[in-house]
Amino acid sequence: MTKLEFAKTLREDTSRHWNCCQSVLAPFAEECGLTLEQAYALGAQFGGGMKIGSTCGAVTGGLMVLGLMNAGDDAARTFLRQFRTAHAALNCPELLKLDRERGNTDKKAHCDGLIYGVIELLETMTKE
Repeated sequence: MTKLEFAKTLREDTSRHWNCCQSVLAPFAEECGLTLEQAYALGAQFGGGMKIGSTCGAVTGGLMVLGLMNAGDDAARTFLRQFRTAHAALNCPELLKLDRERGNTDKKAHCDGLIYGVIELLETMTKE
């Protein structure tokens, strides 16, 4: 199963809620030296923009993956720049607002799209 397929399985599982950070971190858990339980615990407080409407959980999960894979500051800056270029913001409420302004009202679909995009970006970055 690919990392993207794994994330989609997590997001489709209605028996347990995986926030955006956890949904990015979990597919990379083994590669990062974590168990799924550790990935879940590590990302638990980073959903909803760190629970305070701040940085998107998919972004914080991506930064965690890069850190755990010993990527340097340049990789983190590249990741943030590419995300911001693609989505025009980094903060959860602003990302949701921009999506609503485009006529999208399905928050889960919006977040799923961000998660899947971050996973694809990380896979590209960590293969280089």
